[in-house]
Amino acid sequence: MHSIFRKDALVADPAFRLYWLSTILAGSGVYIGALALPLCSVVLLHASPAQMGLVGAFQAVPFAILALPAGVWLDRSRKKPILVACRIAQTLSLACIPAAWALGVLSMQWMYLVAVVQGCCSVLGGGAEQILLTRIVGREQLVDAQSKLTVTDSVARLVAPGFGGLLVQWLSAPFAVIVNALGFGISALMLRRVPIDEPLPPPSDKHPLRDMHEGLLFIWRQPLLRTLAWSAALWHLLFYGYVALSTLYVLRELKLDAGTLGAVQVLGGMGVLASGFLLKPVTRRFGQGHATLLGMIVTTMGFVCLPMLRPEMLGQHSVTVAACALLTFFFDCGVMMYFMPYIALRQQVTPDEFLGRMTSSMRFLTVASAPLGALLAGYAGEHLGIRAALAWIGAGGVALAIAAACSKTLRAPAIVAAP
Repeated sequence: MHSIFRKDALVADPAFRLYWLSTILAGSGVYIGALALPLCSVVLLHASPAQMGLVGAFQAVPFAILALPAGVWLDRSRKKPILVACRIAQTLSLACIPAAWALGVLSMQWMYLVAVVQGCCSVLGGGAEQILLTRIVGREQLVDAQSKLTVTDSVARLVAPGFGGLLVQWLSAPFAVIVNALGFGISALMLRRVPIDEPLPPPSDKHPLRDMHEGLLFIWRQPLLRTLAWSAALWHLLFYGYVALSTLYVLRELKLDAGTLGAVQVLGGMGVLASGFLLKPVTRRFGQGHATLLGMIVTTMGFVCLPMLRPEMLGQHSVTVAACALLTFFFDCGVMMYFMPYIALRQQVTPDEFLGRMTSSMRFLTVASAPLGALLAGYAGEHLGIRAALAWIGAGGVALAIAAACSKTLRAPAIVAAP
């Protein structure tokens, strides 16, 4: 083990190792929660497509409200305490779900409130997490660090959903949420121990509104960031609509139970694992812009193919389960292939003094469209049917992939990852 540490500078860095461990713990809980939380709404509370759309919208609304001021705050504050506080808040809000269920007061309104808290923590903690990683490893090792994080994330993605499915089958969805909360809680303890020299940024005499304006102006004047902003905004619009309806479609239309759905999600972990191994060679050979395009195209395949599945394909339900698992594999691989080079591209063209504002401004510009996507998907699912709504999302994905592929900025050969 020590010889491995000596050969790999990142693994030898104690700050990165602790940060890495904290992301594994948080990620494992997230993947269990990604299965358990929708099941709480769909199975226990019998949520409609419109209500599932509202859950997605409430989780994304904080990005539209808080993202810009959060960027100013991040640029003026230490990032690690913010991230630790957000992980603690996520732990407490998730722990409230099984408590409310045990007391008989769990409702969709309760789920909306938890979604808002989780969204607020994603805005603040997610921005701090991206900046903190850059501070720990440096820009030149960012892609390598993300590849390592992706590989271990895929292991969690392999194990956690199956375990979560068993928990739901044995103990019900609210108890599975407890494991999600524990993942965040233990991750917060790990983050507190990360040894990092993070001086307090110098105080600013500028008005926060001016800082927000400068962050948006920086993105507008940077051609790459401007292109990433409009393409990611449209992608999030489609993605949140897809997420709002996909669990409903799989459970009610394809007739999968919680245990089978957990097993299907394991294949998604293999997709994340594949993306971890593919990321470095693909970005080295074709550049990060082309890798981002590839990830977008693969996720579009998922948008298009899910509504094509039927409960008994070729007369066998097992064929439907296998097709759903294969689709999950490619979709999750595509999501990671899209996001990892996308994040690295943003960080590499942004100076340190703009990292907080750039990160939060980009999240504002891109994820602010997500509530609309979730609400539109819920409305369409309620009035047109879930399959028809998903088909429209697939059509939108095809149009977006074509438009992004025509962008000369993303296809520029100069956008290549460092070897």
